[in-house]
Amino acid sequence: MNWKEITTIEEWDDIFNKSMDKDQVILKHSTTCPVSTNALDEYNAYLEERPNENIDYTLVKVRESRPVSNKIEADLDVKHESPQIIYIKDQKKYWSTTHWSVTKAHMQAVID
Repeated sequence: MNWKEITTIEEWDDIFNKSMDKDQVILKHSTTCPVSTNALDEYNAYLEERPNENIDYTLVKVRESRPVSNKIEADLDVKHESPQIIYIKDQKKYWSTTHWSVTKAHMQAVID
């Protein structure tokens, strides 16, 4: 399974609204941060195995798509950090973690 990158507020609004019907997982990724590179590797490792198929997976590059990142922070009332993974249900944050806690094992424990 793959993630989809979003770059516009409209794409975020669509995901936010879809979370009423289907859970969403967002990875906020910094393309200049080695910790974020590790988190992306962990995210991909989770998706390569047997991810929960009842969830949509998304990536936001925080530097390149700053307005989207800021809107996510505002809509979910989740302080921005990167790397950061946010699990969304019914337009609310269900779970979130950052930095070295973004691991395949952590995702499996919460998402599966």
